Amino acid sequence: MTEDARRQWQADIIRALGDGTLPKLYEQMVLSQRTRRFDLFRTPCRQPPVVQIQHTLLGIELKVGRRRLGCPDLATARYLAVFARLGVTSVAVPYDISQLPRVADAFETAWQRMCLVIEQHLQAVPVRARRRARQQFLEEVRQAVEALGAGAVRPTFVQTTRQRPPAGRLES
Repeated sequence: MTEDARRQWQADIIRALGDGTLPKLYEQMVLSQRTRRFDLFRTPCRQPPVVQIQHTLLGIELKVGRRRLGCPDLATARYLAVFARLGVTSVAVPYDISQLPRVADAFETAWQRMCLVIEQHLQAVPVRARRRARQQFLEEVRQAVEALGAGAVRPTFVQTTRQRPPAGRLES
């Protein structure tokens, strides 16, 4: 597969996905609100790891390769699984846990849709070249997500409300 052909089908895939690409969703749905950083890997992955969500007696765990990461709920595990499949080292997680199920649904849907669109655009390509082209596309998506950043380890809390009136002034 030539470089021009690869760029052409990547542009076709991005055009087919529209605003449903993972980096755009990450920027719009996650980075626009208060987040905390979650480290999935210590070093960048050479190959995409095997990712499983496991229900254990101690709760829900995300198994990434040989590593097990404890997750507070299923929505967090589903959200992190998408980024673990990409091989992203650190990711921002919404601080508001009530937002996580909606965000996890959107990201899982985007992941499945992206995989289907890639397969549709590469049907005529031989299997070996298809696998290499898919890995190159996922690597570019991973780099785009990592370029957006994972935010701070702990969110900042800005308190702009005052509980008492300023000293020297009495309200009537």
